[in-house]
Amino acid sequence: MVAPGCGRCTYVMTKTAANQPLYLVTGATGKTGSRVAALLDAAGHAVRRGSRTAEIPFDWTDRDTWGPALAGVDAIYLAFQPDLAVPGAPDTIRAFAAAARAGGVGSVVLLSGRGEPEALECEAAVRESGLAWTVVRCSFFAQNFSESAFVGDVLAGVVALPNGDVPEPFVHADDIAEVAVAALTDASHAGEVYELTGPRALTFAEGVAEVAEATGREIAFVPLTRPEFVTALGELGLPGPEIALLDYLFGTVLDGRNSAPADGVQRALGRAPRDFTQYAKEAAATGVWTPQ
Repeated sequence: MVAPGCGRCTYVMTKTAANQPLYLVTGATGKTGSRVAALLDAAGHAVRRGSRTAEIPFDWTDRDTWGPALAGVDAIYLAFQPDLAVPGAPDTIRAFAAAARAGGVGSVVLLSGRGEPEALECEAAVRESGLAWTVVRCSFFAQNFSESAFVGDVLAGVVALPNGDVPEPFVHADDIAEVAVAALTDASHAGEVYELTGPRALTFAEGVAEVAEATGREIAFVPLTRPEFVTALGELGLPGPEIALLDYLFGTVLDGRNSAPADGVQRALGRAPRDFTQYAKEAAATGVWTPQ
């Protein structure tokens, strides 16, 4: 008999009775995790959302939450917060993968970056875990312009960033989610490394120009040096570790190494990736860039 209010036990019983796989989506309130969970829900799958505020809380910094969140889970979408590049991330990923394997989880889909040494180390930890695995390496998210990072700058009419002349094949978060769900629900994707990008590369300055065109507003792009960028972040009151991470990512991810578009979306889904122009038009239509 399951006691009333025992959310974890009730969920596991429901899953067993329905003979459904149970999917744990970490980062379930983030750009990709929220989309992955929504797609799984829409397809009728059993989903456990992994976040600090969930009914069964999950917190990367509190390992006591891992066991209850993993109980009864068959497959995991692993989106580590704040980023695979932070110090200690590979050790955390290795420990979490070991806990998942010990708890009976069968497979994991890892959200990764494109070429950062720390991300590659985290990928190795997952590959060596004994779990079936799929890696989705992602370029810079198009949604960074409309969800969190740069939306305030777009609204203010000025986006100031370093590396503004480096091309980047921005990837649509919906494409990431669709590839992740395919990998979670179809074992034929096991052992694959998918590099997910948009169909073409454009600079941040060009991306801002497309956003401006989609909104019908004037939005300027102002190039910064990395020291100027760090100073600006400090003036915004960001904590030191977050500033260091952003500076590292802009200096590493956006150094030109990832400028070439890749074929991961085509290989995984059998279709072309969404283009940045499509993204900008869709985002503008929501009113997210309309000053109030």
